[in-house]
Amino acid sequence: MSENGESFKVSSSDAGTRLDVFLAENTGCSRALVQKMIEREEAFVNGKPAKNNYKLKEGDEAVAFIREEEPEEILPENIPLNVVFEDDDVIVIDKPRGMVVHPAPGHYSGTVVNALLFREKGKLSDINGEDRPGIVHRIDADTTGLIVCAKNNKAHSALASQMEAHSVTRKYEAICYNAFNVSEGTVKKRIARGDVDRKKMVISPGGREAVTHYKVLENIGNFAYIECVLETGRTHQIRVHMKSIGHPLLGDKVYSSAKAPFNTDGQMLHAVTLGFVHPAKGEYMEFVSELPEDFQRALKLLRQLKEK
Repeated sequence: MSENGESFKVSSSDAGTRLDVFLAENTGCSRALVQKMIEREEAFVNGKPAKNNYKLKEGDEAVAFIREEEPEEILPENIPLNVVFEDDDVIVIDKPRGMVVHPAPGHYSGTVVNALLFREKGKLSDINGEDRPGIVHRIDADTTGLIVCAKNNKAHSALASQMEAHSVTRKYEAICYNAFNVSEGTVKKRIARGDVDRKKMVISPGGREAVTHYKVLENIGNFAYIECVLETGRTHQIRVHMKSIGHPLLGDKVYSSAKAPFNTDGQMLHAVTLGFVHPAKGEYMEFVSELPEDFQRALKLLRQLKEK
């Protein structure tokens, strides 16, 4: 257990949130792990132990003492994957909402990696270590769409080089708040991890270069359906960039406090197009993913609301 706990001040927007939910969102730990911490009295509100379901009040101070726990063994799991392309070098997957890409504290099962270990019988690149076999890049758990994984180190290195050179085609479609008065634009703002909330990314002059090109596909009342093309690939890049210009994503519980007109299971962000030069064949390949049902439903509901 660390000597000093991580401290978080409760804002007005977080008032009424359960303690376990609040700490999971702010520490980056899974809710299950946070609940264990609370049960072991390793989390406090205003200096006193509290229950998982304690409803936080504005001004409360929540402190979590996070254990340095031994990582769990990462095991193969028979989890179905939506594979859109596969050969001896790469595998392209259409990831569903809610699925974590690689294991992390509190998420050692149910990930893309667990599924790949079962499917590929361990025949994956190991450049990124034992906990990320085959993983070249990732998308957030609540973002849907295409990712490419490597089956050997040669393929991994070739794909990573393309990522670094910004030559991989990565197009996303998203729904965001507030209509645009322009048809397209570019956000070029550096991104860094937040000093106060380490789970959040922020715009910072000292951050890493980040460039997002966007195009408005449709203004729908007080919302917009957009396409985003990544020139760089920083953590939460599209979510942070769009928020920075006044267009946070619909369903984004981390970067938007706006009230949604209907429930969503996560941010409306879909990795729709992925293109790269095949690491062995040298040929450019491009894959396209259809919008998931919940994204299509959101568009339909917004259009209906606009007509009223």
